[in-house]
Amino acid sequence: MEKGKVYLIGAGPGKPDLITVRGYNILKDADVVIYDYLVDKKALESVKENAELIDCASLGNNSEGGASLRQDRINKLLVKKSKEGRKIVRLKGGDPAIFGRCSDELEALAKEKIEFELVPGVTAASAASSFSGIPLTGRGFASSCVFVTGQEDPFKKESLVDWDTLPKTGTVVFYMGAGNLKEITARLISGGKDKNTPVAVIQNASYLNQKVLTGNLDDIAGKVKKQSFTPPAVIIVGEAAKLEKKFNWRKRNKRILFTGLSTERYFLKGTHEHVPFIKIEPLRDYEEFDAYLKIIEDFDWVVFTSRYGVEHFFRRLKDAGFDARKLHKVKIAAIGQSTGKKLNEYFLETDLVPPDESSGGLVESFRKIDLKGKKIFMPRSNISDKGLEKELKALGANVTASVAYKNVMPEDLPKLDFSGFDEIMFTSPSTVRNFKKKYKRVPGHIRVSCIGNVTLKEAKRCHLVT
Repeated sequence: MEKGKVYLIGAGPGKPDLITVRGYNILKDADVVIYDYLVDKKALESVKENAELIDCASLGNNSEGGASLRQDRINKLLVKKSKEGRKIVRLKGGDPAIFGRCSDELEALAKEKIEFELVPGVTAASAASSFSGIPLTGRGFASSCVFVTGQEDPFKKESLVDWDTLPKTGTVVFYMGAGNLKEITARLISGGKDKNTPVAVIQNASYLNQKVLTGNLDDIAGKVKKQSFTPPAVIIVGEAAKLEKKFNWRKRNKRILFTGLSTERYFLKGTHEHVPFIKIEPLRDYEEFDAYLKIIEDFDWVVFTSRYGVEHFFRRLKDAGFDARKLHKVKIAAIGQSTGKKLNEYFLETDLVPPDESSGGLVESFRKIDLKGKKIFMPRSNISDKGLEKELKALGANVTASVAYKNVMPEDLPKLDFSGFDEIMFTSPSTVRNFKKKYKRVPGHIRVSCIGNVTLKEAKRCHLVT
């Protein structure tokens, strides 16, 4: 059997969208993905449905012999999967070639004459500096930058870190050094670095819960201990670190917690932190829904109230062996422009989109049309409000609503530090209910905004706004 090719891809150090376009495209085509435990699981959502996912954390831990044993198992697994003829991605945090034991894996692959390629990624130092507003170099303060491990192999006979040269470097960035910070700062000071040299420690770089602690070589270790900073953390030493106070855009900008499923928003005032408070899932059983699709041409209208309804409608239509031609006799209504654009992806134009993009707006637009005796089909979620269905029936229509997907609360909603937020934007009643269930209340300093009157009404009912 021909050996499979291996791609070692850098996933970036945090936010899942920091992976490169090349890395993302290759990942989508993989048969096997062997990923570091620190890789954000959302980065895996693009893989093929039948791809095999293997978490490196399952291959060993410290109690089983440490990182070296785990690395040996990873090496053997890469070789084994390649010999099975599979398309393999080794997904590594940050950049694969920087403090990622990349050479160990390349050695194992080269020894077995297995073809491989490396795909660079955003390394932790870049993310930590960019997401805290700390330029690592600058004409006035640093013409050089050095990346250093803060945690060497304990079995080495001697350190490979040149502690005599480091104090003379413009900017020094330490990886994996939070647990050894006291020793690191002491070595730098004893080597001639001014004890008042600025230092910044960035925890969870690029993530929503990123924290930045600043000080100098003489006091930063005590501050980190007092604040209970834990890995993963990047340490930036040098005059560059003092620029965090001036350039940290996450502190300068208005921060808005966006709770919907829409893609991240750019070029708007403030920084929109995207945390979906709902999750869309398919049904386990589509027997009822599929039965309606088989006779969909018997309906006069299909009314789509969300883009997720569109997605699941056409997914099921395709699985049933049909396409958009099945709707050639049917008129199409969409609740708004976003839903209409999703329909355009399936080469369909809408017959009705209300100016007021809401259920009420749909009803008002339908009042201008004679619906008496007309048959309407409505794909909906498991928790959709039945008000629209009742209103259309009141206009004389025969309405058939069928569940096309589930709207559920995500199980992995993060623990949020609301002190850094200025506003929360709720996009639907379900985002309001899920927020209330998880976080109970909105802190007094945070402004609440709601998209649509139905969402606002629910926020008032849940006492999140007055």
